[in-house]
Amino acid sequence: MTLIATLLTLLVAVLHLWFMVLEMVLWTRPLGLKTFRNTPEKAQITRVLAANQGLYNGFLAAGLLWGLLWLADWRVVAFFLVCVALAGAYGAWSVSRRIFWIQAFPALLALGCIVVAR
Repeated sequence: MTLIATLLTLLVAVLHLWFMVLEMVLWTRPLGLKTFRNTPEKAQITRVLAANQGLYNGFLAAGLLWGLLWLADWRVVAFFLVCVALAGAYGAWSVSRRIFWIQAFPALLALGCIVVAR
């Protein structure tokens, strides 16, 4: 179960690095527009907010990788997974339910594996 928890945590970290790229670099480009279902006008107006949000996603990824690879401390990993799950739950409530499945669900799966493995 520890291997599965590790792999799921790595997946969550990679997803958040990808979210960071989407929000900080690709927000106003065709892939970003399609992914977030934005118009070019709305994307241009909100690009600074999206970049800020992307930076936070990068911090979540960094925290997961720091806890997993450098500290090897499941308490730190669990803390950041809870942060990801809460952010995903809020996004699902405030923006779109699909955010739950893309962001919160993988984090909750990883957390579940950590609990079972401990």
